[in-house]
Amino acid sequence: MARSLVVVESPAKAKTIQKILGKGYQVLSSMGHVKDLPKSRLGVDVENGFAPTYVVIKERKKVLGEIVEASRASKAVYLAPDPDREGEAIAWHIADAIRSDNGKKKKGKGKKKEELAPRPEIRRVLFHEITRKGITQGMADPRPLDRSKFDSQQARRILDRLVGYTLSPLLWSKVRRGLSAGRVQSVAVKIVCVRERGIGAFVPEEYWSLSARLTGSVLPSFLAKLVEAGGEKVRLRTEQETLVLRKAVESGPFVVREIRKKLRRRSAPAPFTTSKLQQEAARALRMPPYKTMMVAQSLYEGVDIPGAGLVGLITYMRTDSVRVAEEALEAVRAHIRATHGEAYLPGAPNTYRNRKTSQDAHEAIRPTSMELSPEKLKPILSREQYRLYSLIWNRFVASQMAPAEFEQTTIDILCDPSGGAAEGCLFRATGSVPRFPGYLEVYQDGADGRDASGDKGSENGDAAEAKEDGNLLPLLAEGERLELNELVGAQHFTQPPPRFSESSLIKELEEQGIGRPSTYAAIVKTIKDRGYVRLEEGKFQPTELGRVVTGLLEESFPKVMDVAFTAQMEEELDQIEDGERELSLALEGFYQPFSEELERAKLSMPKVKDELIATGIACSACGGEMVIRFGRAGRFLACRNYPECRNTANFRETAEGKVELLPDEEAGAACDKCGKPMVVRKWKGARYIACSGYPECRNSRPYAIGVTCPECREGEIVERASRMGKFFYSCSRFPGCRFASWSRLLPETCPVCGYTAMAERMRKGGKTEIVCARKGCKGKKPEDAWNAAG
Repeated sequence: MARSLVVVESPAKAKTIQKILGKGYQVLSSMGHVKDLPKSRLGVDVENGFAPTYVVIKERKKVLGEIVEASRASKAVYLAPDPDREGEAIAWHIADAIRSDNGKKKKGKGKKKEELAPRPEIRRVLFHEITRKGITQGMADPRPLDRSKFDSQQARRILDRLVGYTLSPLLWSKVRRGLSAGRVQSVAVKIVCVRERGIGAFVPEEYWSLSARLTGSVLPSFLAKLVEAGGEKVRLRTEQETLVLRKAVESGPFVVREIRKKLRRRSAPAPFTTSKLQQEAARALRMPPYKTMMVAQSLYEGVDIPGAGLVGLITYMRTDSVRVAEEALEAVRAHIRATHGEAYLPGAPNTYRNRKTSQDAHEAIRPTSMELSPEKLKPILSREQYRLYSLIWNRFVASQMAPAEFEQTTIDILCDPSGGAAEGCLFRATGSVPRFPGYLEVYQDGADGRDASGDKGSENGDAAEAKEDGNLLPLLAEGERLELNELVGAQHFTQPPPRFSESSLIKELEEQGIGRPSTYAAIVKTIKDRGYVRLEEGKFQPTELGRVVTGLLEESFPKVMDVAFTAQMEEELDQIEDGERELSLALEGFYQPFSEELERAKLSMPKVKDELIATGIACSACGGEMVIRFGRAGRFLACRNYPECRNTANFRETAEGKVELLPDEEAGAACDKCGKPMVVRKWKGARYIACSGYPECRNSRPYAIGVTCPECREGEIVERASRMGKFFYSCSRFPGCRFASWSRLLPETCPVCGYTAMAERMRKGGKTEIVCARKGCKGKKPEDAWNAAG
């Protein structure tokens, strides 16, 4: 009897589904996309309605052949790649290969004649969760392939190809070979560059605050801030203004004028969308977005549970919807009632509103079963899987719990010295006391004055209010006179906008309408890998290369680099998926202005790689002029007489635009080949020691950090950089000794195992802890010790 063929994307998912469906089905994996545009040429017929030419991916020829061969003996083919645009494109290409197949099959055993295989019925099925229920529901509701969704994916792929295969050669000719540009990625780099320009242009403004530490009839003492003077809001700009008011109120009296108490409720957060999962995983787990999606994919595809086999633990992880199925709501409410009690359960399920741009094609990210708690699964999950599953579980449970309640107390205190210059000075103290934990019983979100990225808000008032909310206030009575303990005048400066972290950049992309749930992590990873941005202490900074390329693209391609235009294109892709817009019309609307800008750029874009910017600085080697050149690592100073003179130097530009030489840092040692002083230089951020007589003498060695290798006890730990520019530490005897560490090492002995090196590791909140550098050892220095070291 002929079996039905089911095709999914990954082998892990295929194994899970095969066990659920049983012997009547054959489940194969496509290993992702099987066809794509050719790598060697554009592959898009611009003159003929942007018709794409697809070729079988070389690494997928065997896989596709096996699928087509299996389809010949199948009565039906169910195409079940992921339920999104990319999955629809995979299904479409597999269906096209099956329909184009002219293969034959034998009539029967012992018969020599062959006949053409009858074409099987091809249907599309969607699995939103890899569980028995999810698979059964998907197989019970087969549907035709969705042409509109496929066209939406094609449009995105064609747009990216048009930009990448035309802009990249332009950058090669104008900047250097090997560069690439992307329709969305280049806009993401621009967002980082614009933020950096804002930081560079920011001028701090001075302001002051005046606070009084007061004591009433009962302890404790508390802090109150001056908010009004003479009936007007206080805005202290200088120390002198602060001293005048300080002198006026220092003799008191301070009297409680009014006490206000208000019950505040903090509602539970919605269950996770893709973007929010990436942001919260970065904030709470310090897990990069790309890693988050890899771990989430493994949870979705299934984990081998003893006695149950492979089970998908979460629903589909690429979604922008906060919708939850009715049966899931019933299950989580029953869990809350049983685990936490009726007080934690709202009278009706909490509901959440989707963003305007949400497609609502899939549910929010949630556990597939409330029977599989994180603690039950901890022994069989990897560390990353357990941490991420716990985060998803707790967020989903919290989303259906009662609000947290706080009693907020505000005390207004009047200082009214008779005849004083500051008559009617009003001080205010605020405090907040938890009354009912509500959803905070299971989930601590980013509602503590930080955004989801862990960045403090830039509004100084918000930060001050958050600090005062933790003020412990005593029981006071209106009209009560208070004793002044001290007056504190503090100087402050306004702060520039914060740099983006990985998660806050994803948040910005989502808010600006750039990209979609399936692309956020890839965008962030791509701009890092291409060297246009770098992460320093968890924050993005544009590299010199990123600044130069972004500046050139902004000037020559204002339309393509416009954030609003890119967001509009995302909306048009959504309209194509909804069947509201033709693919060719959307592509034409993009390509016409783009092609005009491209032709102008070929003539007008400056050729940076050949550009020599005069500085007037004399070359220390030959007396010629030093000029600014552009190389692989960015701009640098080089002699105009190159290649006869190969002298180079680093420089910086002052606020006035003047070029200044950066002196070499001396290494404190002489070259063992020529005797000249050794100096410290950098390559991809890692320091190394080189002879100052370069290029005549090319002697160099790695930069040692003063730690003996804890493994071989012979070499020194030195700084290095990988080919991708990632910073690490390793033994100077490599490859004789292969010790390496991503963390900076310290010459400290582990208090637990006696290992001769400790490592600095960043922990939540941006603090550093000192832990044992030996893999598997949990030894660490006490907090007071590493605070002192930091």
